[in-house]
Amino acid sequence: MFSGIVTDMGTVRKVEHTGDTRFEFATHYDTSTFEIGASICCSGACMTVIDKGPGWFAISASAESLACTTMGEWKEGTPVNFERSLKMGDEMGGHIVSGHVDGVARIVAITPEGESLRFVFEVPAAIKRYVASKGSVAIDGISLTVNEVEDSRFGVNIIPHTSQVTTLGRKKVGDRVNVEIDMLARYVARLLEKD
Repeated sequence: MFSGIVTDMGTVRKVEHTGDTRFEFATHYDTSTFEIGASICCSGACMTVIDKGPGWFAISASAESLACTTMGEWKEGTPVNFERSLKMGDEMGGHIVSGHVDGVARIVAITPEGESLRFVFEVPAAIKRYVASKGSVAIDGISLTVNEVEDSRFGVNIIPHTSQVTTLGRKKVGDRVNVEIDMLARYVARLLEKD
């Protein structure tokens, strides 16, 4: 489990296509504190550390992961948000994030609003019902509050700090991002389904 508070922004340093796809990431984390098998949220996708060294770690992504996320578009130099998994007693600064990407959204607008940037995202029709005004959503692993919703589009404000320490500061209109809907919304919707 994660909180959606990104604690490092690294980059893809190598991609190897074998049976699965192996990604190596450059990171500022002290990788000597990682265990092989640890979970790390990589731009919204919970992945397992399979190898590591000073300043880098590797994960293996299945074809399913590549198809359901933006990971299939990653190449050497692609910036990636990282968050280590929560431990009991950690501060819960964002919201409960599982690292299970629900879909890929597209950025349809970025406009200045004061010192912030207003991003508008368009989500797939299958998940639009789970996005609610003043609710939470994770975009590329970042916990964000939804400002408004209009059909399959919703807006969020990104403060300068978030732009600086996450990949959102490098995004442009037309880019695709990983989306995880709020876990509570998913379960409420399931409970309200007719039998």
